[in-house]
Amino acid sequence: MQILAPRYLIQTHPTVEVLENTCVLIEQDQIKGVGGREELTRAYPQATLVELPHQALMPGLINCHTHAAMNLLRGAADDLALHDWLQTRIWPLEGELADGEFVYDGTVLAAAEMLLGGTTTFNDMYFYPEQTVQAALDVGARVVAGITVIEFPTRYAAEPRQYIELGLQARDKYRDEPTVHWAVAPHAPYTVSDETFTHLATLAEELDLPMHCHLHETASEVSDAVSRHGERPFERFERLGLINERLLAVHGVHLSERELASMAKAGSTLVHCPSSNLKLASGLAPTAKALSLGVNVVVGTDGAASNNKLDLWEEGRLASLLCKGGSSDATAWPAHRLIQAWTVDAARALGLENKIGQIATGFQADLIAVNIDLAPHQLPLHNLVSKLAYSGATRDVQDVWVNGKQVVRAQQLQGAAAQLLAEIMRKTQRVWQTRVEKVGR
Repeated sequence: MQILAPRYLIQTHPTVEVLENTCVLIEQDQIKGVGGREELTRAYPQATLVELPHQALMPGLINCHTHAAMNLLRGAADDLALHDWLQTRIWPLEGELADGEFVYDGTVLAAAEMLLGGTTTFNDMYFYPEQTVQAALDVGARVVAGITVIEFPTRYAAEPRQYIELGLQARDKYRDEPTVHWAVAPHAPYTVSDETFTHLATLAEELDLPMHCHLHETASEVSDAVSRHGERPFERFERLGLINERLLAVHGVHLSERELASMAKAGSTLVHCPSSNLKLASGLAPTAKALSLGVNVVVGTDGAASNNKLDLWEEGRLASLLCKGGSSDATAWPAHRLIQAWTVDAARALGLENKIGQIATGFQADLIAVNIDLAPHQLPLHNLVSKLAYSGATRDVQDVWVNGKQVVRAQQLQGAAAQLLAEIMRKTQRVWQTRVEKVGR
């Protein structure tokens, strides 16, 4: 049992508030109380008091779109547009390299990178979800693993039903792990059939899972669909009944106002990945319009092969600034909305709004302590919410708890996770770098 005593506590629901003289009691995996220092220490004298005098305590950040294993492809396919990037570099590399070992090692690197930067939960879409989950468990991160489906064969599976069967087997294996959650994850409209989408929609309903899918990422994706099938991918999703509260539509760069209004009415989520969209020259997502219409807009990094970082602080800042600049409205996507997008709104998108995303009694203890006055870039401290949204950085994250366990202390992974990370880093330099370069020639 611990009592965390920060300088400030950031509450995210129903509004963003900065609280002083407020502590958090952690018992096992849960937040057991939020209250004054004297109140909690007197009621729980047996608890260890953790002093955080230079830190703000807030919910862990939630990355709503990743391909974690692709950390091993960081820098291997740069300066290409999306379809060239996929067809000439990524799919050939994955065809040669993406097996269970690749996924485990790449996900260890990704989960460690995210935890050290304050991201406690990541929503993943990739092959070999069993290895993704095991890597997240071994490092100490919370994961939403995708039952990932694509229509063509890979090293992982030969056809859609096999992808689904393997995903469900992995879900059954880890069903009792409290930090492991699931989503159905069809890759994209241009790689998944109507039959498979319908099957996955039924599965999502039966198992009460979100649906995580790329949608309207590029202009050519939309125009090609219209040329070949006579309808936009979004219209196809509407016809198939996929525009609902379960949907996390990733990218959404080329969504129309009507389509955004439809998403808002249905309770769907738009996952904005600005760095990837900019780097692949896909365009700028209409986030200002989406927010004004009431769409739940959250943030993802995408994978390191197209970003090349998994830095949610930087991603969120960029998202907010692009929203302001693109709309000529400096009030668009303000600091407090960004903090909610990283936390409570992201939790809601993933169906975890009763578990994570806020500091409240009964919630899982996924927390981060962020340094706020120990470095030049952190001063002066006029407005803490703005400071976190616009000046916050991965290097500011001091301590991290996931499910009540401290996984980062003094900016270092703890215990076996630190040893594992060191081993995988050495292996990446010695083995994976050579293999990727060899295939890429």
